[in-house]
Order: sequence, then structure tokens, then C-alpha cells
Amino acid sequence: MSPRKKESVNGKLIADNRKARHNYEFLDTLEAGLVLTGTEVKSLRNGKANIAESYATEEDGEIWLINSYIPEYLEGNRNNHNPRRRRKLLLHKKQMSKLIGGVQREGMTIVPNRLYFNDRGIAKLQIALAKGRQAHDKRQVVKQRDWQREKSRLLREKG
Repeated sequence: MSPRKKESVNGKLIADNRKARHNYEFLDTLEAGLVLTGTEVKSLRNGKANIAESYATEEDGEIWLINSYIPEYLEGNRNNHNPRRRRKLLLHKKQMSKLIGGVQREGMTIVPNRLYFNDRGIAKLQIALAKGRQAHDKRQVVKQRDWQREKSRLLREKG
């Protein structure tokens, strides 16, 4: 494993949902804690989690992360966790009401964006209140990104 990869696992990033940035327009992002078991934290430290097909939903006034994949910890015993279990997100009441209101009133979605360890070594999930993009919106975003890249390349060459 390269030193750069190891630094990103131990220091910060565990999983990134790049597909979500393509499919959704993020309107507001929040940092949420996760209720995890011991073997889940150890497995996250190995850096093999996947949040690409996961989503968050509201049930009984709480926000839950559904369908995220944290593999079983190989050195775990019979008390090992289920890799696709539902995980409760830790948010303040105001944050939860903002997310729930956005989903119920405006038809938005709560999308997990990044899973990482913060500076204190605590696992955090960056979630976003997002609106789905149409196919033509996706093409427009790609076109703008390509133009910005081309423009910066031309400025570097000329200047």
C-alpha cells in the first residue's frame, strides 16, 4: 500500500460517493455521527467500506443510513456485525427537522457523500440534502466542467 493511500485511510477518507455528485445537485451538506459497533470501527480502519448504493431515510423521528456496506472484521468473533445493517445517524434536532422537512415538503433526498475519520479519530458521514438531476442537466454540468478545464489549460499555456 502506498504511503499516500495509507495516510488517507488513517487520517481522513474511508469511502467517497462520487456517483452521487453526478446524479444529484447538493443543496445543503451536514456532518453526522454514526452509531457503530466495535467490529465496524475496526473494519472502517481497514478502509474497505462502500456507500455508493446507500441512502438515508427518516423513521420515527430519527435518520437512518440504509444499505451501506462495511465488511465484516476478519479477526472478529461470533459477535461480528452484519455488513449491510441499518445504522442510526447522530444529528441535532434542528438538523433532523431540516432534513425531514426537505424530504417531505420539497421531495428531496438525503444522500451520503463521504465517510471519513475526523481529526479526533471519530467516524463521520457527510450527508447532503439533494435534488435529483435530469439527463440534460447532467450533460450540461459535464459540458461546463470540461470547458472550465479547457479554459484553465489554455490560460496556463498562454500565460
